[in-house]
Order: sequence, then C-alpha cells, then structure tokens
Amino acid sequence: MIDPLNALIIAAILSAISSWLFWPEKGLFWRWQQARQVTRRVLREDALKHIHDCEYHNRRPTVKSLAGSLRITVNEATELLSEMQAHDLITFEGDQVKLSPQGRDYALHIIRAHRLWERYLADKTGYPELDWHSKSEHYEHFLSPADAEALDNELGHPRYDPHGDPIPTAAGELAAVERLTLPNFPLDQPGRITHLEDEPEAVYAQLVAEGLHPGMSIRVVETTPQRIVFWADGDEHILAPIIAANISVDALPVEEAPEPVPHDHLNALKPKESARVIGISKAIRGAERRRLMDLGILPGTVITAELRSPAGELTAYQVRGATIGLRDEQAALIDIEQERL
Repeated sequence: MIDPLNALIIAAILSAISSWLFWPEKGLFWRWQQARQVTRRVLREDALKHIHDCEYHNRRPTVKSLAGSLRITVNEATELLSEMQAHDLITFEGDQVKLSPQGRDYALHIIRAHRLWERYLADKTGYPELDWHSKSEHYEHFLSPADAEALDNELGHPRYDPHGDPIPTAAGELAAVERLTLPNFPLDQPGRITHLEDEPEAVYAQLVAEGLHPGMSIRVVETTPQRIVFWADGDEHILAPIIAANISVDALPVEEAPEPVPHDHLNALKPKESARVIGISKAIRGAERRRLMDLGILPGTVITAELRSPAGELTAYQVRGATIGLRDEQAALIDIEQERL
C-alpha cells in the first residue's frame, strides 16, 4: 500500500512540474510558444524586407533568393511565402512574388525602424561602426510605429541613415535614389561619396578599415580591371573593382569641389613631436566624437605625442596640459598639419 505522505509529496512534485511547464503565459511551454511566434514574425518581416529590396532595385525576388537571404531551405522559404500570402502580405502574378499594399506598408515600417536605429547608434552611442547594422537587424523587429516616430523626433528627422540610404517617412514615402558606383565614375572629376553598401559584411568591414564614409570628397585617378585608385579627403586609396562597386558617388560641380588640404594623421606623430589639429574625421561619430572634442581635440589645438605602448597600439598625447591615451585606429581619424612644431 502506498504511503499517503509519499503520495502527497509525489502529487505536489508533479503539480509543481506541471505548473512550471504549462502555467499560462509564464510556463516553459508557453514561453517556447511565444518565442516560436516571435521567430516566425521575424522571418516574415525579414522576407518582406528582401522582397521590397528586390522591387526597389528592379530585381526579381525568387524562392531561392529568399532562402539565401534568410538562410533557410527552399522548402522553408516556400512554406513562408504561402503563410505570407495567407496574411495578405504578398500576391502572386504567375510565378512572380509581389508585395501587397499591406505588405509594402509593413516592409517600409521595418526598413524605417532599421535605418532610424542605425542613425541612433551612429549619432548617439559609442558602438563601433561595424556593429550598427547587426544591432539594428535585431531592434527593428521590436520598434512600434509610435516608437519609431519618437525616435525620429529625437534624432531631428534625419533623411538618410549613416550609410547613405534614405529613411522612409512615417507616411511610407521612400525617396528614389539614382547611384553611380565608383568603378563607373569618370576619371579626374570631383565627386562625393553618397553611400556605402553594408552587405556583405566582409566587404563593408574593408571599406570601414579604409576610413571611408558618406560625405567624403573623391577624385578617381586610375581605373583598370585590377584596381581603382582614388583620392578621398586628401588620402590615396586603392581598391579592387569588386570592392569599389560597393561605393556610390555623385558628381560635384568643379566650383564646389573642395581643394585638398595636405595633411597627416595623428598616429603619424613620433614621440616628442608636436603638430596642430586640422579636424576630426566624420567617420568618428556620436559619443566618441563628443568625447574627443571635450578633451580639447579641436581645429588649431597643438598635440604632442609623449609615449607609445610597446605593442604600438596605444599612444599617450599631451592636449592642452592633459595627458590622454588614444588607440592607433582612433588617432588615424584625426587630421593634423604636415608641419611639425
């Protein structure tokens, strides 16, 4: 015969396990269901972005292109499209996928949320440039239209994200942009970088490492099947055409083209050398830029290199009577006069 006390204990344990698994909204099963629903929603929203991107650039979205973009199987992509059609997000014209009006509005909201988040991370935080896109890929799925509007107000209604892509308005208007890639830009003509493509990630990382960013003045001096040689804000860059194709430029009238100013970068200073600051690269944004300016790194300031770390990655500088430490990649984005003082 079962001991009543043991039976009571076993019943209590089973009840506790059952509650842990199935308690409404908080149980493990319900949390798993909620996570699954979020995952499906994120997939649908990423699919909407992919289809919109194809339509915006006059490309045809396919099941294979969707599967590749979302890193899912072709069968999973087919099932996802059927689900989206059931939600009136897409339509089929023959075998071609098209966004419905409801699907286009939804896609533009996600794109707006993503680009506003990138603008926020660039202008208001100290996150590295290579993190802006990946973090925005996450946050875009949790920003309501009201949240997006509040963020837009806080940022002062920016028209473009930090890569140069237009930000959709709250009404769903997205500016059409005609772009000329760097390999197709005429030789010896003044221009300005208007956009850096942030995908694929490895290519974007190389552009960031080159110190390139929208707004830089450029002039192409050599174009061959092997390389593109150009000057950007006084520095020479050499890129393979396949990499340079991720840079978009606009022509500048000759009278608007700024005269290149000969300069060095702060990391070129040797210990005990001094030079005068010309400016801080626009590639330094947000909190990091404000910190450098608060430290007194402004045009006209004299900076002296004091001591370099054994590995050469960190240098101590004298700035207006204070000693500060800067990493080599930070100092490379501070322009100084070529003349040593």
